Amino acid sequence: QVQLVESGGGLVQAGGSLRLSCVASGFALRNFAMSWVRQAPGKGVEWVSDINLVGTARYDESVRGRFTTSRDNAKNTLYLDMANVKPEDTAVYHCAKCIAWESCKYIQDSRGPGTQITVSS
Repeated sequence: QVQLVESGGGLVQAGGSLRLSCVASGFALRNFAMSWVRQAPGKGVEWVSDINLVGTARYDESVRGRFTTSRDNAKNTLYLDMANVKPEDTAVYHCAKCIAWESCKYIQDSRGPGTQITVSS
């Protein structure tokens, strides 16, 4: 059974940093592209970033240069390093398993429950 569990969320001041982790179980992380998506209060789900099997990451323009996605296949864990966070980054962040990297931005077949990030100004 595929399971994704995020951690590392919390309250952070604008300009601060945070690291999110996503531990995967029920499948081998090394075999799948993975993504991070977020949902702010009252808004739809927004793609943030994804990473392919060899570690190449892509980012939404709103976070490029501030966020870094990485993976540790040996630990079956996905990471999102967030730097210089802004109040508009406030959202629930979910990691998600992609069907294919080509469609990762739009389609994921499993998603974790998420972790809340609140950025104070």
